[in-house]
Amino acid sequence: MSQIDLLKYSQEVKISKVEGKSYIYDVIRKKDIVLQPEELVRQCAVLYLIHELEISKNLIRVEKGIKVNGLFRRCDIIVYDRNGIPLLIVECKRPNQAVNQKVFNQIAMYNIPLQVPYLMLTNGSTNYFCSINFEESNYKFLEELPKYEKLNGKS
Repeated sequence: MSQIDLLKYSQEVKISKVEGKSYIYDVIRKKDIVLQPEELVRQCAVLYLIHELEISKNLIRVEKGIKVNGLFRRCDIIVYDRNGIPLLIVECKRPNQAVNQKVFNQIAMYNIPLQVPYLMLTNGSTNYFCSINFEESNYKFLEELPKYEKLNGKS
C-alpha cells in the first residue's frame, strides 16, 4: 500500500457551479462532469498520471467501456502505449471507501480481456500499485508505479 496523497491534486482541478449544481472539468474528455466524490478521485488520479508518471493525455482514456464475460463494464482509467495496447488500469473509489478485496476482484475481472501489466487502485489517499506477470501467473505490489517510459518498457 502506498500513502501517496492523490487528493493534493484537488487544488488543480477546475470546479464550477451552474444552476446550483457543481461540475468538475475532465481534462481527458474535455468536458464538465457532475461533481461526485469518485469523480474527484478520478480527476486527481489523472493529474497524478500526467504530472508524476509523465503520461501524455493522449494515452489516457476515462470511463472506457469493455466487455467482460459478455457483460459491458467501464474502467475508470486505462493508459495505453503509443500503439494502442493497454498498459495500466486504474480503479477509483470515493474518498474513505475501503480499497479491499472486492475492489481487487473488480479490477482483476476488468483485466481478464485487457491483460495489462500494471494495476492501480485508489480512493485518493490509499493506493495500491501492482505489476502482473502473466507468464508466471503472479503479481507483486509496488511502492509506486514507474514513469511512463519504464511502464511502457522503454528503459
